Amino acid sequence: MADKTTAKVPLAAYERELLRLQTELVKLQEWVRTEGARVVVVFEGRDAAGKGGTIKRVAEHLNPRVARTVALPKPTERERTQWYFQRYVEHLPAAGEIVLFDRSWYNRAGVEHVMGFCTKEEYQLFLRQCPIFERMLVEEGVLLRKYWFSVSDAEQQKRFRRRLKDPTKRWKLSPMDLESITRWEAYSRAKDEMLVHTDITEAPWFVVESDDKRRARLNMIAHLLASVPYHDVPPPVLDLPPRPPSTGYVRPPRDLQRFVPDHAAGI
Repeated sequence: MADKTTAKVPLAAYERELLRLQTELVKLQEWVRTEGARVVVVFEGRDAAGKGGTIKRVAEHLNPRVARTVALPKPTERERTQWYFQRYVEHLPAAGEIVLFDRSWYNRAGVEHVMGFCTKEEYQLFLRQCPIFERMLVEEGVLLRKYWFSVSDAEQQKRFRRRLKDPTKRWKLSPMDLESITRWEAYSRAKDEMLVHTDITEAPWFVVESDDKRRARLNMIAHLLASVPYHDVPPPVLDLPPRPPSTGYVRPPRDLQRFVPDHAAGI
């Protein structure tokens, strides 16, 4: 029998608890909006560690005008000449906003460092500046939460194989992802070095064990909720107004409009 801490969470229990947590996330959102709070959640980890799926569950029922996901492409030539943190700063939240970073400024400590996309000097400068940058965010009042999704090499390979066979997920795989398999230890060393320099009191790292995606999602969301001192904000009282009586308006004939074919009828 599997150990209780590692056994896969049953689907029914997962869906029930996920809905409860997502309901609390909506309450958190309304508190953020009402109080003018600013929340930044950083999602980092290896390829196929489950970051994207967790972000989808976090944002699923939230207002995209309040909670938005930031997943930046590789920097442009102009951005390469800027201060490294500059292009991330413009995506930070204003009052009443939540920003979910699907990978973040920590690209420099991971893929850029391992793959040689930055110089040794740029990497060392990042390790020195990052704690300063994050302390500035916290001192400014930003609620910064950082999560590292940890997946085993065996589970990562299983997920890569599934993506190769699934036409809806093939886009998630790139040559860079596949090369990460051959650089497993290099990424491990980079992650350990990153934690040494950036696991600071003001903005600590929290590791999410993610071999079981369901467990990882529930654990991460529950921790995020527990880490923010939000409270339930009573919604405004709304009543549906009575529909006014007809004034004689007649809609144009249906044959003057173009309708989408009923594809569902042939299923």
